[in-house]
Amino acid sequence: MNKPRLIADIGGTNARFALLHGSEIGESEVLQVDDYETPADAIAAFLGGIPEGERPGEAAMGVAGPVTGDRVMLTNSPWSFSIEALKRQFGWTQLHVVNDFAANALAIPQLTPDDLLQIGEGAPEPGMPKVALGPGSGLGVAGLVSVNGVWSAIAGEGGNVTLAALDSREASIIDIVRRQYAHVSAEVLLSGPGLVNLYEALCELAGKTAAPSTPEHITHLYPGCDPQCRDAVNMFCAMLGTFAGDVALTFGARGGVYVMGGIVPKIHEIFRHSAFRERFEFKGRYRRYLSDIPTYVVMHPIPAFLGLRTLFRD
Repeated sequence: MNKPRLIADIGGTNARFALLHGSEIGESEVLQVDDYETPADAIAAFLGGIPEGERPGEAAMGVAGPVTGDRVMLTNSPWSFSIEALKRQFGWTQLHVVNDFAANALAIPQLTPDDLLQIGEGAPEPGMPKVALGPGSGLGVAGLVSVNGVWSAIAGEGGNVTLAALDSREASIIDIVRRQYAHVSAEVLLSGPGLVNLYEALCELAGKTAAPSTPEHITHLYPGCDPQCRDAVNMFCAMLGTFAGDVALTFGARGGVYVMGGIVPKIHEIFRHSAFRERFEFKGRYRRYLSDIPTYVVMHPIPAFLGLRTLFRD
């Protein structure tokens, strides 16, 4: 009997594991990164309930950080590991490690219409570059290009580019946040922690004390809720639209922009009525160019799993 393979989507908050049986994604579990000292501890916990003879012989992992050599350090987590040491520890014959948004990008060709919520107009041009991006614990970005009919991911750290303001209010927010962060990158405001930063800065602009908050509290909008929570969510969606338009222009993403991550799918009804699409297209003489590019919210629960399974070639 062929052994299953392990696939893992490891972010700054959650570590998601599953067993791959052939092409079928089987047993899965979500563990909290803060509950384990190392990735190896979390992997051992997931594998602990699996009989020795049924444990995976190979693995593929998407990690929230750059993969530039054997030593991998996650950006928004204290976890780090050696690829070769991890491979030896668990006796795997193969261990593929890629950036988590590279894995998400590789999932795009496998998504079905039911996995996608289109925001605005536009249609994908066959064979043209695509983009995956999404806010969670950080802000992930990756491109997807077709070379001789084969889709390949372009991993990057686009979430760490310098964030630009579109108007004086956004500039005021960035000025406030800059007191804490010498470099205000996109993910400083366009992420889970970024939502909190936005909310606190908006409270300061309003001359009020910010309540202790979490991203879940801020995005739970209801009649009579804290107006700065509503403002933070609206500004978050709008600024993400500007950022997504920048990324689409950079990649020439005529194949579409796919928004993933742990935040936007949960607020998709707010998102679809937000300024995201307007700001996505608001690029002067390139408005027409961007108006033809479709934007989607990816509703698949763990698209990285779909991408990770493509890393096994047999």
